[in-house]
Amino acid sequence: MSAPKKIAHIGIAVKSLEKTLPFYTEQLGLELVGTEIVESEQVQVAFLKIGESHIELLEPLSDGSPIAKFMEKRGEGIHHIAFDVDDVTGRLATLKEQGVPLIHEVPKAGAHDALIGFLHPKAANGVLYELCQYPKET
Repeated sequence: MSAPKKIAHIGIAVKSLEKTLPFYTEQLGLELVGTEIVESEQVQVAFLKIGESHIELLEPLSDGSPIAKFMEKRGEGIHHIAFDVDDVTGRLATLKEQGVPLIHEVPKAGAHDALIGFLHPKAANGVLYELCQYPKET
């Protein structure tokens, strides 16, 4: 299993994209790449480019959203770190065989048409990691 290619993004939970975005675009000068609704996670996301990676702002769309539940316990702030990987399905299977606690044993649909899977924070000293496999560019 090869190492992840790069940090794809850092996910930050926010109450309101509308209120939060100006800080990132106007004060920090980051480029807003776009926004998207991710039904599988019940969130609206905004991606901001920074170098070869992104900041992903996550606004919950419902009280049942994992992001809403996270903010109930911890408030706004860093939610997860995502790695860009080649084979998320194989990587999740290998991690499961190695006894690594997972939130997703099989990948699901994520933003930007990626396949994603989350490792349980127990696996990494309380840090939530996401594995992302993006479609191949043609």
